[in-house]
Amino acid sequence: MKADRYVNSAIIYWCWLPAVGHQNPQFTVISVSFHDGWKCFFKFFSTYFCRLMKEYKLILASASPRRHQLLCEAGFKFEVKLKHIEEIWPQEMPAEQVPEYLAGLKAAAFTGELNPGELLITADTVVCLDNVILGKPRGREEAIDMLNRLSGRKHTVVTGVCLTTVERQQSFSAYTDVYFKELSEEEITCYVDNCKPFDKAGAYGIQEWIGYIGIRRIEGSFYNVMGLPVQQLYEVLKNFE
Repeated sequence: MKADRYVNSAIIYWCWLPAVGHQNPQFTVISVSFHDGWKCFFKFFSTYFCRLMKEYKLILASASPRRHQLLCEAGFKFEVKLKHIEEIWPQEMPAEQVPEYLAGLKAAAFTGELNPGELLITADTVVCLDNVILGKPRGREEAIDMLNRLSGRKHTVVTGVCLTTVERQQSFSAYTDVYFKELSEEEITCYVDNCKPFDKAGAYGIQEWIGYIGIRRIEGSFYNVMGLPVQQLYEVLKNFE
């Protein structure tokens, strides 16, 4: 039932997305003409991606609403299927290699279940600080502690992506360096108490308030920090055989 719910939400999201800019209160300043432009955009690009991906039915094995959003807004049609795995990696493995390793583990959970013509996308994103992985915080205090550790520092966000079909598998990683300003205790607690970033690696979302006021610059893909390096994924999919 959980998987079906996500499958349905992804399909509905694809159909409903052009109306988001007009109806969502967060975007009330966007004009009707912009809203109509999104209709034209999706009408054209849905046709383009049907040609581009005609060989494959895409399956995204992720519950992340941000990955759903990014794939939808990039023009991909996809289904969502979920499996639970224990995210455990070899203790001696360097932190920046962990996401690609975990993406491969997630793909392995579907062994024997893919059909010809299906392409499975699995991914994992981590925040690395001093070669230590900052995962998802388990509560308010841990989230505050993580943001205090990131404050005034550079850290690296790494996303590992694994593409799997019946015939082959290909993996890659994307890296983005993120530079936080010195965050005040008030800014940190305000963000944690209002946005509750407990489902986000490193306890923050770059697309949220803390990203607007706290991140001085990045080097690399913005969308990688959100959870999926869309541009790199697009290029790999174009050449996937």
